[in-house]
Amino acid sequence: MRRIGFLMLLALFAQALIAQEQADVKSGVTTSSELTLQVSSLPEMKLSFTERFSFPFLQGESPLTADNNIGLALTAEISPISLNGIAEAVWTPIAFFQFAAGGRIGSGWNLNLFGGDIYGIGLNRPDASDKAEHDGGAFDGLLWKVQTGGAIQFDLAALYPGDWHHVVARSYHEINYRGYTRAKDNESWYYENDDGENCNGFNYYGNLLIGYQMPLFFNMAALLAEADLYLYDTPARDQWGDERIRWTFSAIFAFTITKQIDLAVITQCRLRRNFQESNWQDLYYRNRTIDSSKPLHLEFYRVAAALTYKF
Repeated sequence: MRRIGFLMLLALFAQALIAQEQADVKSGVTTSSELTLQVSSLPEMKLSFTERFSFPFLQGESPLTADNNIGLALTAEISPISLNGIAEAVWTPIAFFQFAAGGRIGSGWNLNLFGGDIYGIGLNRPDASDKAEHDGGAFDGLLWKVQTGGAIQFDLAALYPGDWHHVVARSYHEINYRGYTRAKDNESWYYENDDGENCNGFNYYGNLLIGYQMPLFFNMAALLAEADLYLYDTPARDQWGDERIRWTFSAIFAFTITKQIDLAVITQCRLRRNFQESNWQDLYYRNRTIDSSKPLHLEFYRVAAALTYKF
């Protein structure tokens, strides 16, 4: 299950759902634990355990600085094709801004399910007929990522207090570096059954969330736009549209089942490239030619759900 997008959604939910609980903590270090099960309409599933720590830091007397803190999240996650360890620190120096830094390391393996291959890890190479060929085995290398970013966030209830005034907005932007230890310069690789168009190098990720929180069982509805851009260079990358931003759009619905159990349901669409070749799906992606007259189309991606138990 590809982490970009889906787990970022979960992180946004976690921040939104525990915001009030954190605001009631006036002093001292607090901790919390979460167990999350993620499933989707694609053949993917993931189970993760997260331990969260919140440290008061440079707290002031004004509403903008009263809850200043540094949050640390340590996560272990497993899926049918991957295993990962993740760490992230988030500093909130003022109520409407956050600075984040973190990293992850993991590996994977491959499955044959119902006659089709699911690639948890491996290189993506062209064969003699210019078709995509997977090259990799279980735990044959490490996949790692480090990132740093910042977020600006807003809650209308901060200006007009009230349980029904939580119109929220949040925009996050990061620069990250992703690498696969088996890959050489400009070699492509798969991870968690993605498109296999990754290379070792720098990337940009950003998103914009606009939503409304309610004091109900159905407690949040939101829209999210995500942008993913490869900042590294590959030869002739404009031929297959590698320099274009990859957009994903999501409708998000959150539910509080009990005090300890939350459910998030997410429907996603994404922009995909149109190619000139009729057999483009069989070709190694760098042998495709983008259709310049109509380069993009919008398609349904998946419906996903995340069930979180907090203890």
